[in-house]
Amino acid sequence: MSENQNLLAEQRRALILDDVRKRGGVRVNELTRKLSVSDMTIRRDLDALARQGVIEKVHGGAVPVVEASTHEPGFEAKSTLELSAKEDIARTAAAMVVPGSAIALSGGTTTFALARHLLEVPGLTVVTNSGRVADVFHGAQRPSSGGARAGAATVVLTGGVRTPSDSLVGPVADRAIGSLHFDLLFLGVHGISVEAGLSTPNLAEAETNRRLVQAARRVVVVADHTKWGTVGLSSFATLDEVDTFVTDAGLPDGARQEIEEHLPGLMVAGRTSDE
Repeated sequence: MSENQNLLAEQRRALILDDVRKRGGVRVNELTRKLSVSDMTIRRDLDALARQGVIEKVHGGAVPVVEASTHEPGFEAKSTLELSAKEDIARTAAAMVVPGSAIALSGGTTTFALARHLLEVPGLTVVTNSGRVADVFHGAQRPSSGGARAGAATVVLTGGVRTPSDSLVGPVADRAIGSLHFDLLFLGVHGISVEAGLSTPNLAEAETNRRLVQAARRVVVVADHTKWGTVGLSSFATLDEVDTFVTDAGLPDGARQEIEEHLPGLMVAGRTSDE
């Protein structure tokens, strides 16, 4: 019962955050009517989102936090956001992977979700600069019955210096990646826009991501709709270097049209058949 309640709370908070970002602010009384919950429940949700640093509470409601281009949320803070969108994206992106191929997954909560969907794809070689992603595959190789799981992936973890978002970056990671070549790169991003391309608040991560892009035959960005229009301190790739952008159905129609004008491939996960 408690797990279901937690899941519902996460989903509700994701809806609240989306509302805050789209409208520039929300009021408690509006949210109680919209979500059919009590005033106290909404205030607890706002408290939780404020502790994560993604909203600012004001009298009677909340407004979005205007983040500096150098602000880098931690993995745990990001892992509670846009959960259903990340699952939709991960499921769609996983269908692009061919058994026996060499792929790379960057750090991030969306690539972490994707890793779980790739466990049954046989014969993969996975390059990653994320300890979290590597743990997903390593855990699957240690079944309780003993022995390696059939078709288990070979994982290459780059090493390097850990960022707040749990990516491994720096000269060690860059040298490891520079000697490799992979068929497909799945790249999580802090921000993506027409003007800035792909960007991150972390200068070292920007260089490591740049090496990942250079080593890949195809580049697939996996990012929920809140990343569109966000710009971090350092750009590491232009939109011309991206082959496919996999995002979720929360992306507004205007943004879809803009993206389709600048990117060769857009996949919107979670769309219904009549959209």
